[in-house]
Amino acid sequence: MRGWRPAARLALMVGAALYVTACGSESDPAPAEDDTASVPDNTPFCERFAEPCYPDPAWFAREAENYARTTEAPTTQASDPNFQTLWHSQSTLNRLEYSNRSTEDPYWSSGENACASWAGPCTGDPYRYPGTDPFYTDIGVVTAVNFYDAEGARLSGRVWAPVDLEEGQRLPAIVIINGSVQAPETLYWWAAQRLVRSGYLVMTFDPRGQGRSDSQTPDGQRGSNLNSVVFRRNLIDAIDFFYSTPDAPYPNNQPGTPGYDGDNGEAETTPFNPIHALFDRERLGVAGHSLGATGVSVVQGEQPWPGTAVQNNPIDAVVAWDNLSLSTSLDGVEVIPRVPAMGQAGDYFLAPAPLTEPPDLDDKRQGFLQWQAAGIPSMQVNIRGGTHYEWSLLPGFPATDWQAGQDDQGWGNPLAQHYTLAWFDRWLKQPGEPGYETADARLLADADWRERLSVYYRSSRDFPLRNGQPARCNDILRQCPDDR
Repeated sequence: MRGWRPAARLALMVGAALYVTACGSESDPAPAEDDTASVPDNTPFCERFAEPCYPDPAWFAREAENYARTTEAPTTQASDPNFQTLWHSQSTLNRLEYSNRSTEDPYWSSGENACASWAGPCTGDPYRYPGTDPFYTDIGVVTAVNFYDAEGARLSGRVWAPVDLEEGQRLPAIVIINGSVQAPETLYWWAAQRLVRSGYLVMTFDPRGQGRSDSQTPDGQRGSNLNSVVFRRNLIDAIDFFYSTPDAPYPNNQPGTPGYDGDNGEAETTPFNPIHALFDRERLGVAGHSLGATGVSVVQGEQPWPGTAVQNNPIDAVVAWDNLSLSTSLDGVEVIPRVPAMGQAGDYFLAPAPLTEPPDLDDKRQGFLQWQAAGIPSMQVNIRGGTHYEWSLLPGFPATDWQAGQDDQGWGNPLAQHYTLAWFDRWLKQPGEPGYETADARLLADADWRERLSVYYRSSRDFPLRNGQPARCNDILRQCPDDR
């Protein structure tokens, strides 16, 4: 699939036995607020759904309980001596590894990056490292890579693949781009591991100015928040690298390119993707967090492809972790919905604070509405009590409970994992591959996840099931009970 081409839209939902959860016919507009026809139109929203009404004390009591979830992860971690011991031990090992790298390869310029050593909170989940996690011996093979971006900064990353693939087997791939404020790739290894377990190739990397990548180009162009264009440009570079092969090496590592001829010209780089032979080049997804989510929102719509690897945009599906972006530009490029996209968000953001009044129900799904208006499949999932750090596992930072090393234990991150994987399975998997047959059902598993959906911001969906029938719901929490 190279861009979404919707079939003729069905006029009506047919058959009560359809394997669908929806809030009306596909031809009807999404309900403006609710679908409770038996309730008088002038009934307040809170009463219509038997919820606490603002400013009643019950509303503030519910908000206090909701906000308390933001302290679950740091409280659990602080009281767990095993977590603390392993975290600080891994942090020390990461510092040592970084020091050794700097000695062995003096051409890196990452020393200015706050998370260059992957130490302290930048360690991420300490249970997801080789030597601690059996993933690296039983499930996945991870290979370190590095390559120049188009402007000459060297980027550090990893490519991930399942072990014991059958000869000739080709898998879809997901490229993950970090959030800003110095979030390194270690914070997203939970996603890489979950995807590899489920039959994907994965690439993680640090954009310029973050983690272990160069902080600047040879001519002084910075990265990270100082120059947010890297969340577009470096995603393009990473995808170009992932498409490289021995016959078509990654071009930005070659003589005549800015990095090669700059101060780092003698640095050793990875000439092409070492797992290229396992990659089905017709199936690529991207996931990004924070400014990385803005990056994937922008890059998925660019046509023709602005990089060097292919002519047409190779991206087939998107997951944006906090959150799918609107039609605002990054690097001067507007968001144009082109492929199926899921947005995920939480009730609170970078510095969580209790709400003092009800927010707009639609605030967190504006990207979804933009995709819906364009007729492109989309879904929005908002985590009850969630913060900006549900997707970047920073020890000690405010977030709902995440159990170290455990995919299915905790509150917000398991929800993020469930819907991220199901969305990619829906658009990237082929018949006979794990996840293909169950993708629709997992995206419609409202009863399993409804208690974790935000009461303040609508979660919504509008996409076709594999049988062509529409799965459409304006408010998954309230209006579309699981009728399967």
